[in-house]
Amino acid sequence: MSPEAASPQAAILQFLESLQSPARILVAISGGSDSTGLLLLLDEAVKAAPHLKISLCAATVDHRLRAGSADEAQQVAALCASLGIPHTIATWHGDKPKTGIMAAAREARYDLLAESAERLGANLIVTGHTLDDQRETLQMRGVRTEQLSSGIADAVLFDRRFWILRPLLFSSRVDIRAFLKDQGVAWIDDPSNEDVKYERVRVRRQLSADRATETDIRAAWEARLALSLRAAEWLDRHFRLHGGLFGQVSVDGLRQDGAVLDYALGRLTAVFGGQPFVPGRAQMERLLSFVTGGEPGRMTVGRVVFDRRRDGLYLSRESRGILPLTLRPGEAGVWDGRFEAANGSGATVRIEAQATPKDLGALDSCGEHRNEGEWGRGLPKAAWKRAIASAPAFSADGHPLSPESVGSIRLAPYFAPFDRFLTRFDFIFADRLSAVFAMAPYAGLPLRSIDGKTI
Repeated sequence: MSPEAASPQAAILQFLESLQSPARILVAISGGSDSTGLLLLLDEAVKAAPHLKISLCAATVDHRLRAGSADEAQQVAALCASLGIPHTIATWHGDKPKTGIMAAAREARYDLLAESAERLGANLIVTGHTLDDQRETLQMRGVRTEQLSSGIADAVLFDRRFWILRPLLFSSRVDIRAFLKDQGVAWIDDPSNEDVKYERVRVRRQLSADRATETDIRAAWEARLALSLRAAEWLDRHFRLHGGLFGQVSVDGLRQDGAVLDYALGRLTAVFGGQPFVPGRAQMERLLSFVTGGEPGRMTVGRVVFDRRRDGLYLSRESRGILPLTLRPGEAGVWDGRFEAANGSGATVRIEAQATPKDLGALDSCGEHRNEGEWGRGLPKAAWKRAIASAPAFSADGHPLSPESVGSIRLAPYFAPFDRFLTRFDFIFADRLSAVFAMAPYAGLPLRSIDGKTI
């Protein structure tokens, strides 16, 4: 996991020594050179160091997107069997979307890997992303923004359940393939890796022809981590939550460092708006200019209403565009990107925004939020009503649920930019925000050290 790794073998050894033990690793293996190299490198290192108390298992996701994928999965199964590594094939069943197929495949892949990890008793997942993948990602993101990108993260928490680690992120594909050739092990070439209709393939060819100056990714990572820490401290000092729906930023909080304010408000916008990504650069510049200008007024960005008052800034979900969610008995889902709901009642339940301000009894199951005094007391009346109108209301067959039935529905805050994929760079801020919402902390990294530094 270190930029200084001299070879894939050195990177794997450093990775294994950094892990908390005992550990059981699920290797995501497609049969391509990167993931095959990852499996063999790990197998070799684990067998050479039994004192580390680390075991391996593996999973192959068959997306069923092209002919021959099932046969390729069986080839990988045979390789794992020859190494004595438990292996499972996880298949993406059902209809495939006509558009956005790569994004949908990624979502399905990680769901299936997490299910495989649970089934095989693994406590973390590793993937074969390489330095080549990092370069391509940095190039693609550089085209879209002038900001310094932190690229592919070396550690990501998926679905609040499993950490996904990338031990070969600073090793080159050429070196990995050289290792496989020395071992006499072949790999499978995915034809989609040569299809120029995909942006990544076009970028890959461009990079092969023209090696640009490398981004100092380690420096970018350190900067992101430092910013996350400063933004978490900003939350403690300047942010308050009311009723799980209404955010308040002190006047002094709006006078803080611009980079911290940009980071914190961008992520709060995504959380309160139920969006997986922070607003774009132009929107954030407009928002920052508004909130720091000092003049009272309102602005809507990313489905969030920002109400600037003399005593600070208030933010809540705007009341438009909140779609209903229907859950059958036993079903669970995410409503409006803001609340995770599980229907424990015996009826089919409809969740929608409150048409008119009512009490917040439906939010009781979210736990005790960090509120200042009683709900609504001392807050701007119009802004508070707007926040309440965005609260979830429950009904069955067109009638409001009784308090007893509402109590059988588990409702918890959901952080759209963090709860599905949380990079370690944003972990400090997200974990502090989780405390603000009185939620359980995120699972900690399964590492003792990163780049040789104790954590």
